[in-house]
Amino acid sequence: MNKSGISRRDTMKALGMSTSAGLLGLFGGISTAEAREEKGIPNYAKAMKPVTIKSVRAIATAPQGSNLIVVKVETSEPGLYGLGCATFTQRAAVVIVAINTYLNEFCAGKDVDNIEDIWQGAYVSSYWRNGPVLNNALSGLDQALWDIKGKRAGMSLYQLLGGKVRFAVPCYTHANGNSPEETVESVKSIMEKGYKFIRIQQGGYGAVGSTVEKPDFRNENFGGPTDSFMNENTYLKSIPKLFAAVRKSCGEEIELLHDIHERVQPMNAINMIKQLEEYNPFFIEDPFSPENMKWFKQLRAVTSVPIAMGELFNNINEFLEPMVNLYFDYIRIHVSQIGGVTPAMKVARLGEWFNIRTAWHGPGDVSPVGHAAHAHIDLAVWNFGIQEAVSFNDKTLEVFSGCPTMKNGYMSVNEVPGIGVDINEKEAAKYPITTKSNWQVRKFDGTLVRP
Repeated sequence: MNKSGISRRDTMKALGMSTSAGLLGLFGGISTAEAREEKGIPNYAKAMKPVTIKSVRAIATAPQGSNLIVVKVETSEPGLYGLGCATFTQRAAVVIVAINTYLNEFCAGKDVDNIEDIWQGAYVSSYWRNGPVLNNALSGLDQALWDIKGKRAGMSLYQLLGGKVRFAVPCYTHANGNSPEETVESVKSIMEKGYKFIRIQQGGYGAVGSTVEKPDFRNENFGGPTDSFMNENTYLKSIPKLFAAVRKSCGEEIELLHDIHERVQPMNAINMIKQLEEYNPFFIEDPFSPENMKWFKQLRAVTSVPIAMGELFNNINEFLEPMVNLYFDYIRIHVSQIGGVTPAMKVARLGEWFNIRTAWHGPGDVSPVGHAAHAHIDLAVWNFGIQEAVSFNDKTLEVFSGCPTMKNGYMSVNEVPGIGVDINEKEAAKYPITTKSNWQVRKFDGTLVRP
């Protein structure tokens, strides 16, 4: 009790009443809770309302010749949908069935935000672990869900993955010719466009098409009429000469890459890579098929040439042991086949711990949606290595809007929420896919050459 006869408790009570009165006066006689409601909650503090998957379907198109499959995930939110790449150009028709039947039924009613749960569920619900058909379908679904999440958040995909760690994506492109001289001229023309990384070939993979030899199996009418022929010895002798010619004419500054494409015997691949060491390759790709991974230990023991591997890996777990053992230097994942952005990010993060860098597989038989997904990951991961460049013809640009762009050897994404690529289904329908796919390559006697 103070001298005026008012207790400390009464004083605090009076202060509380005056504060309340002040607040009531400030907001016109309404309660504090009502005042908050009227004043409004900032958008960033508001929870997004649940959105569910309405349907999952495939869109097939071939504006550039290769069969492309895009997954479209439509949602309970009117106008909100996502796109992902599920392209398996050699088996496109069966991927469509997997998407339109299995995934559509599996995903109906699921929360679009639960990407990890949906991925794990689709991966194991077949009981057996997915093969390439289901993995391509799952890749498209996963990318589409990330596209939706970016649109809901109002952010580009790379922002959801952590933001940019580089201003754009350095890329390599392809130089080719049927002789060292032709390839040298191709390299020079590409260098003039600003590229610092170039993959060099003589003919097709394994020098296919660079010779006029007629194999014995053709004389015997063995194999298919469009089957290609590869002379392994000719190829093995030609590539060191090719590297020597390009280095001599184009200098030491340009970074040179080469793809063996698993088409020679393991010991022959090792011996050829040893010969290439003096030309300082940026990397040599796919020296061994997935069935011959044990040869990596011997390869690492005899050469320091950087190696890229993993394009044909079908299961995310195939990367673990080789990475732990430092068998290769670049992660050659086909993001639209391994299961999408979700598993690709896991492998990329694992690679950071072992100083292994990314080099996503980006051939022509990947849709613009898939190429954009590559670039978004490339922008966000610290241990990025290099990206395969892309070139779209006019027909493709009519079908797909917001495609990644190339400038001075760098790839950039469309800076809008999500993956950034959209599709015109009416235009896409003008370019139907086919079921034909010929990857048959044979030796003199007709024996098939892997892959």
